[in-house]
Amino acid sequence: MSVIIILIACSILIAGGFLLAFLWSVRNGQYDDDYTPSVRMLFDDPPAKKTEENPSSNHQTNP
Repeated sequence: MSVIIILIACSILIAGGFLLAFLWSVRNGQYDDDYTPSVRMLFDDPPAKKTEENPSSNHQTNP
């Protein structure tokens, strides 16, 4: 019977630790922006820079 009391006390302590960690993260702004990540994939990417390759300007030297 004493084992049940010890397990209940340990589980309450662990649950309290998780509650404190959650409250700390909320107060530090961990969950402030919940809209932008859900629509970030819908934003257009900036256009990629195109590089021109000129095959006639081969910079390798032949011995």
